[in-house]
Amino acid sequence: MSKTAALGFRIPDDMKDALERAAKDDDRSVSSLVTIILRDWLRGGGYLPK
Repeated sequence: MSKTAALGFRIPDDMKDALERAAKDDDRSVSSLVTIILRDWLRGGGYLPK
């Protein structure tokens, strides 16, 4: 299993609501969805390998 690190941050309520709806629609947790969003953005910007 890969190592993970905890990360805490604040977001606006409407953004949290949108993330919860999107995660539910994709049958994922909010944490899993945020990880996917960040991974894809970082790969797209060249910060992570493809």
